[in-house]
Amino acid sequence: MSGSRSKADWEKTTYGKATAKAPERREEFSAFSGRPLDPLYTADDLAGMDADKALGYPGSAPFTRGVQPTMYRGRLWTMRQYAGFSTPEESNKRYKLLLAQGSTGLSVAFDLPTQIGMDSDDERALGEVGKVGVAIDSLRDMEVLFDGIPLDKVTTSMTINAPASVLLAMYLAVAEKQGADLRKVSGTIQNDILKEYIARGTYIFPPGPSMRLITDIFGYCAKHVPEWNTISISGYHIREAGSTAAQELAFTLADGVAYVQAAVDAGLKVDDIASRLAFFFNGHNDFLEEIAKFRAARRLWHRIMTERFGAKDPRSAMLRFHTQTAGSTLTAQQPENNVVRVALQALAAVLGGTQSLHTNSMDEALGLPTEKAARIALRTQQIIAQESGVAATVDPVAGSYAIEALTNDLEREATELIAAIDKMGGMLRAIEKGWVQAQIQEAAYRFQREVEEGERTVVGVNDFALENEKPPELLKIDDGPEKAQLAKLQRVKAERDGAAVKTKLAALGKAAKGTENLMPLILDAVKAYATLGEICNTLRAEWGEYTPVADL
Repeated sequence: MSGSRSKADWEKTTYGKATAKAPERREEFSAFSGRPLDPLYTADDLAGMDADKALGYPGSAPFTRGVQPTMYRGRLWTMRQYAGFSTPEESNKRYKLLLAQGSTGLSVAFDLPTQIGMDSDDERALGEVGKVGVAIDSLRDMEVLFDGIPLDKVTTSMTINAPASVLLAMYLAVAEKQGADLRKVSGTIQNDILKEYIARGTYIFPPGPSMRLITDIFGYCAKHVPEWNTISISGYHIREAGSTAAQELAFTLADGVAYVQAAVDAGLKVDDIASRLAFFFNGHNDFLEEIAKFRAARRLWHRIMTERFGAKDPRSAMLRFHTQTAGSTLTAQQPENNVVRVALQALAAVLGGTQSLHTNSMDEALGLPTEKAARIALRTQQIIAQESGVAATVDPVAGSYAIEALTNDLEREATELIAAIDKMGGMLRAIEKGWVQAQIQEAAYRFQREVEEGERTVVGVNDFALENEKPPELLKIDDGPEKAQLAKLQRVKAERDGAAVKTKLAALGKAAKGTENLMPLILDAVKAYATLGEICNTLRAEWGEYTPVADL
């Protein structure tokens, strides 16, 4: 009960009289994901909830209120702007600019050929080199990319999945050349192949070998690079494909379950690898729902790790996550409006307790970010951190009836979805059946229909539109960088020890037939300047390529 009256009493009397006299703007209000919203939340909506058990305190189980006791009073989130385009030389300049502007971490975007394990001189890469990210063909490119950037002082996140082991090997090789102690090198590699099968499509190998590469990275880093986050289990792209908030939460954590189980099956101990698992969530438009999603994710992951996997180390059950604002919500129409969208999404991520944050630039619905747009995106984070006051209080939203009710609702819905996946035999089986993909497609279709029918407003698109709008200035990548990249790749192949490359690749191919950890062999090949494409082709020859479900 809330006070002397119940919520039901209020709805029948005060609220009922008001709506009878003046109807509300809509017959039903719903969250961005479609969940119906009550007009008011009270203590009645939290009946039966044990606050001490469900919430706890920041830095304590079940981590609903945050994984650190002091949160941003002790240290602000990492302001990690996602960038990469053209050649390694050009991207290096952008990274140095971002660091000079106050960015506290780097996040590397790779071009499409790199993402699918192709060199820039592959005929299928023509026209795509350096267009949606930076082209990385060999260790030489990685050396240039991080020239003048000390890798033992800056944390780096790399958005790479199928060939993650190769890019990580290149990064570690550069760190070694800089004289860094690998035990102190920190950062994150996305390395999440399951969401590629579900939503994004930059896969190479079948699930079995792909999972082997992932657990090989887990095992290698646990011994040699203990501060490295070995995977960023990503709900971001699941949400970008059209999922609801609950689906993003459920499918991401179900992927996490699959990775932990694969590690256990490979002979690794949960508490040896779990503390270096990170997550990557989407910061979407619905302010309250997004805050609740992040809180529900921490509580649910704590339960999964302790009850399902028997984790003993408290760090193993801490869900630490990076957030990126939602690219799918950016509009090409009136792109300045995207500054407001991004600010609200970023604020929700901060109130939800993110450890790291990327804010999208206002012009990304049209092209790669201009320098000005990237600076505004970074300034958005800095204003939230320094001027809004929200970073001065640990978990300022706890106790809100609406937030706690939405957190409980999202946790409940996600738990039901995970149970359905378990019943099918786990996430791999659910993906193979096309069930996960179909769930996302249905949610995406429902939302798009609501927009087209005017049931949901997108400002500047289906309402408040402008006529004869002038397009903004865009960053354009011409063909010059592609030619420069191809010339550099030819020089690398001409100058390296070709016999040594063949020997290293042969050793890798032989090991791929067995069960030994492949990371040391990939590192050896990288140091000999074997290219990304050569290494991936060696593994393709042994494992083949993944063929997706044809019809869902």
